[in-house]
Amino acid sequence: MNISLPDEMKAFVDAQVADRRYGNTSEYMRDLIRRDLAREQFRAAILAGLESGPAVEWTPAYFKGLRAEIAHAEALNAKAAGAAAERKARTASAKTVKAVKKKTT
Repeated sequence: MNISLPDEMKAFVDAQVADRRYGNTSEYMRDLIRRDLAREQFRAAILAGLESGPAVEWTPAYFKGLRAEIAHAEALNAKAAGAAAERKARTASAKTVKAVKKKTT
């Protein structure tokens, strides 16, 4: 990619390369592009945050509610895991009973 710059801008770029210790003009341009990309990503994140709905104040009560939600979810997960383990045990027990019946007949 070639970029044509007026003399005044070229002098500015050359000064930036020297002052900021870039190896060459390409390094300086890549840095500018990276910064511009980061700025665009930051703007997108800000807009996403603004569009996500009203802000919630982070108070002790807010965190207490979050902890309660987490505890409830963990209790549901533990209950589901227990039920799954119980089903697995019953299935294994039923298979054992069938195997024993098969051997005795």
